[in-house]
Amino acid sequence: MYDDARAARRQARSLRRVGHRPFPLPESRWTLGQTWEHTFWAHWPVAASEVRKHVPDELAIEEHDGSAWLGIVFFRVRSLRARGALPVPGISSFLQLNARTYVRGPDGLPGVWFFSIDASSRLAALGVRRIYHVPAFHARMTLEPVADWYDAECVRVGEPGRVFSARYRPTGDTFHAQPGSLEWFLTERYRLFAVDARAEMHHDRWLLSPAEAEIELATIAPFALSSTPRCHCAFRQDALIWPPEAIHS
Repeated sequence: MYDDARAARRQARSLRRVGHRPFPLPESRWTLGQTWEHTFWAHWPVAASEVRKHVPDELAIEEHDGSAWLGIVFFRVRSLRARGALPVPGISSFLQLNARTYVRGPDGLPGVWFFSIDASSRLAALGVRRIYHVPAFHARMTLEPVADWYDAECVRVGEPGRVFSARYRPTGDTFHAQPGSLEWFLTERYRLFAVDARAEMHHDRWLLSPAEAEIELATIAPFALSSTPRCHCAFRQDALIWPPEAIHS
């Protein structure tokens, strides 16, 4: 049985470890805690000029290894809760898929730009859209273990053709990404950007595994993807999120 109270304590304790962050914690108070399980990343190198079409001019596109990167991240949200409260049964666990890229804000600090977020919870999608001003959609989603693989599928409701379908499995030992590496660039992110807002976040360093994946469809992305993706997965991560504020604040 999943222990929401234990997850809530882990989320709060993540603040004990901050030395890995590229910039300090916010002075304000975090408002949301959540735990991410069975996270899968697929990242494609893409032309910065293609990404630029979808990102506001005030945000700089970040590159690594001579390329911008588009990521599809599939995971299960557990123990979503407001600060000072325990998760509410029935609405605190759902599947989520993020389509994202990597940017720097006007102050030069790095973060994530979301092309879109899909969630199996209609309420979660509505909350993300209203509070964080990110394009968020309700989707039919599944994540199922099959032998030593995980089968993941996301079909956006009301938008035929917006689909992600894949299976993946870890293929090596777990590791922490080293600063400056591609894995660090792709996963160790502590700020989220939307059209007119940003939100700070905190989590411990990711404990990553290289992953093997068979991706059948990735039309959930904002443009066509053609190269072979770099894939990773992780068992669990606890996170805290701050309320949105103006990008220029």
